[in-house]
Amino acid sequence: MNRQSNTYTVIYAVVLVAVVGVLLSVVYQALRPQQIENIENDTKRQILAAALITPAPGENVADLYGSHITDSFIVNANGDRIESGEKAFDVKVANEVKKNDVSQRLLPVFVCTTDNGLKYIVPVYGAGLWGPIWGYVAFDANGDTVYGAYFAHQGETPGLGAEIEKPAFLDQFEGKDIFAADGAFQGIKVVKIGQEPADGSAWVHAVSGGTITSQGVQKMLSNSLEPYTAFFNKLSKEKEADK
Repeated sequence: MNRQSNTYTVIYAVVLVAVVGVLLSVVYQALRPQQIENIENDTKRQILAAALITPAPGENVADLYGSHITDSFIVNANGDRIESGEKAFDVKVANEVKKNDVSQRLLPVFVCTTDNGLKYIVPVYGAGLWGPIWGYVAFDANGDTVYGAYFAHQGETPGLGAEIEKPAFLDQFEGKDIFAADGAFQGIKVVKIGQEPADGSAWVHAVSGGTITSQGVQKMLSNSLEPYTAFFNKLSKEKEADK
């Protein structure tokens, strides 16, 4: 075949693309298990971070997760454990928070042992200024007081909205109660300096220059945590019964 002809050029290009495509597919399939493991380990790291547990240099995240997360399950809006055929770890929270009918949501719970007692960790998901924001919030055994929090984002502005993942913002949530004195869900307000509520409700200061992202965090917490009200109330009653 004439190597200078258009036909040769087309055939050569088609064969080259096919060969490269096959090679890329083989490489993708070979690396896929490792990619899945890395994604799962990152999620485990985030869950542990909410309980203020950080892997030491060189420490295996999966092993640390296995030693601290003693149970995980799914509850419904009534606070009852359910069998959905899906593991709590695999629930797509991004899809669940979009369900307007809260009774249809799958609500994952992770039980964590810490040096300060048993903690219950739940996922949260919402929207920031430029994309999704998400995280995990750990609660004391009373089902009300925040023990720790971890937030992350997809594309918030560095130095502004992206500050929601920094300790200066996250540490504020420790010790905050999501229920009012009368037992009603109040969430946690994210407010600007000088606009702190005087009604005794829980609040934290917003990140400077990240108003929309901060508002997104508040909405995320409200939308993600309120459906757990019945479950948290059960924890509270169990705590009272143990006294």
